[in-house]
Amino acid sequence: VRVVESGGGLVQYGGSLRLSCAASGFVFRNYAMSWYRQVPEKEREFIAEISSGGGNTRYLDSVKGRFTISRDNTKNTLYLEMNSLKPEDTAVYFCAADRTYRGQTIYWGQGTQVTVSS
Repeated sequence: VRVVESGGGLVQYGGSLRLSCAASGFVFRNYAMSWYRQVPEKEREFIAEISSGGGNTRYLDSVKGRFTISRDNTKNTLYLEMNSLKPEDTAVYFCAADRTYRGQTIYWGQGTQVTVSS
């Protein structure tokens, strides 16, 4: 199983980034997928989840209206479009595969760093 994030980087306040997560080694279309983030010395924080077919999504309140989770099951890829970025969005962002929507997370990626300068 491989879950590999990409697209992180340094962006200015108010800018945008698009994260991608390429999955392999499992039947991507059968799993809900999530994004999390973590800053040093804090617990990993849930950001967004999308159901296996893409019809259901849910978000952390602080990113609603700014972040959009999506997926392309033909490409086994998950996305996170992030707009109006703030310094408090700075974190390592992780992609995860969930057994079911709102269910247990079973596969994790290694993370990609997002840094928002003020």
